Amino acid sequence: MGTLSLLAAIDLLAGEAFPLVSPTHKSSDFVRFLDMLDQKYPSGDKIRLILDNHSAHTSKETQEYLNKVPGRFEFVFTPTHGSWLNMVEGFFSKLTKQMLSGIRVTSKEELEERIYQYFTEINKVPVPYHWSYKPDDIDLEKEDISQIIEVVSHKAAKACDKDKRAPKPRKRSKRTQEDKA
Repeated sequence: MGTLSLLAAIDLLAGEAFPLVSPTHKSSDFVRFLDMLDQKYPSGDKIRLILDNHSAHTSKETQEYLNKVPGRFEFVFTPTHGSWLNMVEGFFSKLTKQMLSGIRVTSKEELEERIYQYFTEINKVPVPYHWSYKPDDIDLEKEDISQIIEVVSHKAAKACDKDKRAPKPRKRSKRTQEDKA
């Protein structure tokens, strides 16, 4: 039967989720997804996306698209093995447990239809996220993500390891202005 790829975004302010189901997971699919988001929001609005380090997110084709819409998108990449920092990953887990677990489908088309139906149903009652701070106030250059990782990995330790410390995270090197250019 094969597989399908699901790209999705959650509008945290409106509570809506936006899917794109595709038979592949290539740069062209990601560009199509970006274009879908571009069409959804008023021109002039900045669209911030939290992304993993998939090669499609930084490909030549993606960069060519971004060059056509300068300043429209801002990408924030999670660290390797940091999927828990991306809220859409939790959404995927919820989708799997609520809709995909234990189902049988006869075709990729049926699976795609069910996925889109799930999004339609959850978007009937969107749940906005209520921030306690303004996203523009966050300076990612000053955030110490390694401390967050240490705290979470320590809390995730087994009960038998309660007196042991979590391994120290590797320090991320500070990038110079030349590296950023």
